[in-house]
Amino acid sequence: MSLTTRAFGSSGIDTTAIGFGAWAIGGTWGEVTEVDAKATLNATLDAGVTFLDTADVYGDGRSERLIRDVLATRSGPRPLVATKAGRRLNPHEAQGYTKENLTAFVDRSRDNLGMDTLDLLQLHCPPTAVYYEPAVFRTLDALVAEGKIARYGVSVEKVEEGLKAIAFPNVASVQIIYNMFRQRPDELFFHEARRRGVAIIVRVPLASGMLTGKMTRETEFAQDDHRNFNRDGSAFDKGETFAGVPYDVALDAVDEIRPLVPGGATMAQMALRWILMNDAVSVVIPGARRPDQAQSNADADALAPLPPETMDKVRGIYEARIAPHVHQLW
Repeated sequence: MSLTTRAFGSSGIDTTAIGFGAWAIGGTWGEVTEVDAKATLNATLDAGVTFLDTADVYGDGRSERLIRDVLATRSGPRPLVATKAGRRLNPHEAQGYTKENLTAFVDRSRDNLGMDTLDLLQLHCPPTAVYYEPAVFRTLDALVAEGKIARYGVSVEKVEEGLKAIAFPNVASVQIIYNMFRQRPDELFFHEARRRGVAIIVRVPLASGMLTGKMTRETEFAQDDHRNFNRDGSAFDKGETFAGVPYDVALDAVDEIRPLVPGGATMAQMALRWILMNDAVSVVIPGARRPDQAQSNADADALAPLPPETMDKVRGIYEARIAPHVHQLW
């Protein structure tokens, strides 16, 4: 059965509503072997997924190269491959977003992915000041004119950054965290993005695996797993780890969500279906480290719409337990 597709903003492209986030096969999620990573990518594509999201810093280019190698072995229509740039800067500061640096990052990703023209380049959660620098977006326009990228977007931490970004007319997409634990984007941002024809890519849909319902207070994470070392935001924005929700608070909320999971579905599938209940979302990009996870994510596409009473209960859990910890932060 083919997967549901949605318009990718006003680009004229349709992608599957469920995509694939390739952070976990690159690094900082514990070890994933090359064999497992390639098997997971192949399972994703075999399931019909047509949108892959990666970044130049995932495993220092490993994720991009894995995608290149897998796509080289496959025939048929190519998926849309989105990558990101900017986080290679050290220090990661707004003044580093120069034409010289961005061009170098793009050329490196083109080489890693084996693509003359990148399908979609996203600024990778840049400092907020970047959104107040029109010269950065003129550089991206120039890279489009040179044929190095087909279109560009941004990946943001904060709703306010997304609103600022879509004021630039050629921003094709915004990638943002949105899930049962991070509901603020739906208040204003989604409306404005839809009005402007901007595609919405939803990342961290399972709150770093918390919304799979499989974690406990005894769960241990590998030393190189960001769920171990970034809970306080010491490595990057803490909102990327468990959606910024304190671990014990999140576990209590998951216990309240558990009875709402439809029969025959996993909590992860329900969490993905909850996101897709919002028509403003173009594509959601769960990660996977094994083929069975990739297939299970794709299977969420077939879930029936969640009933209004379930949506109301999820909202109530968010407002009572989660919102005080996250709502105004991002």
